[in-house]
Amino acid sequence: MSEGIKTIIYPVTDIAKAKPVYSRLLGTEPAYDESYYVGYTVGGQDIGLDPNGHAKGMTGPIGYAEVDDIHAALKELQDAGAVVQDEPKDVGGGKLIATVKDPDGNVLGLAQTP
Repeated sequence: MSEGIKTIIYPVTDIAKAKPVYSRLLGTEPAYDESYYVGYTVGGQDIGLDPNGHAKGMTGPIGYAEVDDIHAALKELQDAGAVVQDEPKDVGGGKLIATVKDPDGNVLGLAQTP
């Protein structure tokens, strides 16, 4: 069902202050740098900073598993006991993301890249 967790998004309150910390930690400058999202690619892993994450209910980082068919993956996870938190939405360029909660309330992300 999944290619594994390929993206981790961190909610940040001040992207200008967070960016130098993550740039230093990851040893690189952002590959994508906008006021609404900063993204890094390191060793095939995407690391993102979302300044609106807390307002969207993020309480910590969320890992996003890359899937071929986000709708089928959501159905499989629901059948296994997960509850959909956020339905799939296009975040740009046709990339879809969604989140579910496992039975313990942990948030799991799904991503489908065109």
